[in-house]
Amino acid sequence: MKKFIISLISVFLGLLAGSLLMWASGHNPIEGFTYLVQGGTKSISRIGDTIATAGPLILTGLSVAFAFRTGLFNIGASGQMLFGGFCATAVGLTFDMPRPLLLLAMIIVGAIGGGIIAFIPGFLKAQFNVHEVVSTIMMNWIAYWVVYYIIPAYFKGTMETESAKLPAQATLKAARLFEMFDGSYINLGIFISIIAVLVIWFILDKTTFGYELKAVGFSRFAAEYAGISVNKSIISSMVISGALAGLAGVAHYTGNASSIQIGVLPSQGMDGIAVALLGATTPIGVLFAALFFALLHAGRGFMGAMTEVPPEIADTIIATIIYFAATSVLIERIIDNAKRRKSAKLEMKEEK
Repeated sequence: MKKFIISLISVFLGLLAGSLLMWASGHNPIEGFTYLVQGGTKSISRIGDTIATAGPLILTGLSVAFAFRTGLFNIGASGQMLFGGFCATAVGLTFDMPRPLLLLAMIIVGAIGGGIIAFIPGFLKAQFNVHEVVSTIMMNWIAYWVVYYIIPAYFKGTMETESAKLPAQATLKAARLFEMFDGSYINLGIFISIIAVLVIWFILDKTTFGYELKAVGFSRFAAEYAGISVNKSIISSMVISGALAGLAGVAHYTGNASSIQIGVLPSQGMDGIAVALLGATTPIGVLFAALFFALLHAGRGFMGAMTEVPPEIADTIIATIIYFAATSVLIERIIDNAKRRKSAKLEMKEEK
């Protein structure tokens, strides 16, 4: 409950900062926020686009949150997402098989691709105590350059800067969803994201395996004393975290898009850190935090088009929310101090 309150305070402070910026630049905050929300909800098509935008964010948020809950800092979700999406794209461009089997193969291979990129930092952490922040950041660039050189060599599209476009049967796009949401780019990726939320919630909160992973995160020495294989848990945690980011790549590159732009690390990887923090590193919290950020991303362009409010205001709001979510320890301390003062006053009244 306390974490939920802290997340709400972070959102409120971010929106307050955005309001002050709009007001200071001579714009009406109410009008700005109205169009910001309408940009993601004004029509069934815009709602579909917002949900589609949330899909990869849910998965990268889950990736970072899972690592956090098990005592690790996965800053490599961008590279894991890119490589997972690349592996899925390679399968889609190479093999010709019935669509259900092809999509299943792409999803599995994409998750494995992300897991491979995360395995190396996990192994280095477990065996040599190399800090995972450094190694995951470096793996981002290894994944970036591998994709940068392989795509033009084997999967080049009509333009030098992108891969070949996936055939319709190798994408997560669904005609029924397209019609239901009036031409939106919503796709099957959102279902992958929701299933992942449920699976990760079950693993963390309902299984012995999840308990062991969290125990290692709380205290490696205590976990080792209790007979838990610490090295195995660290590697397993990083691989699962990377696999989730790899699934984000599948959802993005084969669902929201149909090709890979080379020379670009997906921003959803870093946004996943914000989603995880705002969602209090819980699977359900990540789901709602991702939808909120997706609404801001989807609405920023519409706000800029309908008013003179610069769309960068939305980025400022997001950045402020991230800042306050990251400093949640301070907010938690303020709440605790307020509770203690209230309790002290009540005790003084009772004594009188």
